Amino acid sequence: MTANIKKIPLAFGSTQIELNIPEGNISSIILPSEPEIKEGPAFLIKKALENPIKSRRLSEIVNQDSSVVIIVSDVTRPTPTAKLLPPLLEELYLGGAKDENITIVFALGLHRNQTEEESRKLVGEEIYEKIRCIQHDTLRCRRIGISSRGTPIEIFEDILDADVVIGTGSIEFHYYAGYSGGAKSVLPGVSSRESVITNHKMMIDEKAVSGRVDGPVRQDMEEAAKIFGLDFILNVMLDSKKEIVAAVAGDLVEAHRQGVEVVDSMYKVPVEPADAVIVSCGGFPKDINLFQANKALDNATQAVKAGGSIILVAECAEGIGNQVYECWNRECRSPDEAIERFKKCFEFGGHKTAIIAKVSKKFRLYLVSKLSDEETRNAFFIPMASVEDALSAVLAENPDAKIHLMPHGGQTLPVRIDT
Repeated sequence: MTANIKKIPLAFGSTQIELNIPEGNISSIILPSEPEIKEGPAFLIKKALENPIKSRRLSEIVNQDSSVVIIVSDVTRPTPTAKLLPPLLEELYLGGAKDENITIVFALGLHRNQTEEESRKLVGEEIYEKIRCIQHDTLRCRRIGISSRGTPIEIFEDILDADVVIGTGSIEFHYYAGYSGGAKSVLPGVSSRESVITNHKMMIDEKAVSGRVDGPVRQDMEEAAKIFGLDFILNVMLDSKKEIVAAVAGDLVEAHRQGVEVVDSMYKVPVEPADAVIVSCGGFPKDINLFQANKALDNATQAVKAGGSIILVAECAEGIGNQVYECWNRECRSPDEAIERFKKCFEFGGHKTAIIAKVSKKFRLYLVSKLSDEETRNAFFIPMASVEDALSAVLAENPDAKIHLMPHGGQTLPVRIDT
């Protein structure tokens, strides 16, 4: 008797590949549950600003003499800043704030400077012309304190004397801060290199994972933002088409947590761990390189039994995607070596090698990509020419293996229900 075969399309770069899998081996297909958008973005943002969480309205906080700083995401983030700013400025004008007293700061963290064209596009032509827009500079930070975890709190000096500071951004899963948004606009957004690196060193902690707010990285960020005095946040939640589905405003922790609930309801999926998981990042740009693709792998680890297999489907058209990561992959001969090196020497980029090294000790990792076999093995994966070959390898070991399928690995976070 032949088994019933199910065809599952998996995104691979800008194309897709088809997986043929016996129905009997499928444990579940893990999909997000996205809400229907009933209201436009401007309405959702305005409503959030009119009903701030644990905070007065901005129009009640500012007056005509207030100097105001608005921190906005840089070009590497999906936040639709140009849609957030008009309703935000309207709320500020309602309280009497004047354009000449408002500064927009791009939160670069440790990322590269933006071109003027990128900055213009992010905030919108009209706003760029009438309001001062500047970029964060890690070399011009002043120490204002130290966190209880020992992180120096060194903040961009151009914003230290502002009367009111507002953080904007979007909330999604983040692989070591738990979630993006909230306090992240301060640390790493407008902090010094030393502050960011000291904070990021905690990413190897067991609690520093996607979908948790009690991890040390997120807690440290929030402590820094409180010491600095972040007055107000405006954060949005996006669906897979990058459309705004909800917005929250107000207190940097309380408002953030309400946003987190929205993200969880859309993208957290309860699962019983299976023998294996086949995960696609969701295609381009999420699988543009291995550095980005690892986020989907990270989510998938939650859905597999210890000792099980993960098949990552990621085109990686632009290779590894980070020189330090590539260098560590070449130089670390074993997972243990990578983990030990990271403990002794924190280097951004090298953290990916160490994180995957930890994962490779728990699970068998297969990769279907355009990387060479050597690059794949250096990164602690087993290279596979096709998803079919990888599936055959898993089924050769256990013909009855139960397998979860994650077509949107970058966006869905399985939540373990251990029976």
